[in-house]
Amino acid sequence: MKYVLIVIVAGFVLVAGYAAYMVHVANPAIERELHEAPDGERARKVMLITFPSGRTLPVNYLREGDTVYAAADGRWWHQLRGQGAPVELLVRGKTLAGRARAIEDDPEHRSAVFDRLRPTAPKLFGTLVQIDLVPDP
Repeated sequence: MKYVLIVIVAGFVLVAGYAAYMVHVANPAIERELHEAPDGERARKVMLITFPSGRTLPVNYLREGDTVYAAADGRWWHQLRGQGAPVELLVRGKTLAGRARAIEDDPEHRSAVFDRLRPTAPKLFGTLVQIDLVPDP
């Protein structure tokens, strides 16, 4: 029993440490890179999404016309359930506005988009987020 508790605590510490690293070190570095090198290799695969709360997050994306798709592995997509929410995107140096919503009820659509968005990643996890862009005024 003692060893089980040690393993559980160690697992928690590892997960918490990884989350803290991503929030405080990795994500800010990726955000800087996307601003400084909008034509760089990372900018071809990663965008910044800004939520109504002001929180900004780098995420993988696929743009197809006036629709942008993102793969959500964390819990950030929960705020996009139902009707979704207005968001701002930074895609290859260009700021775009749109309405984002989590696609929870269409596994065939999710699978088809994930085949293009994440062709080499396992398809077991992740939630599809669809952003319908608002036309420029």
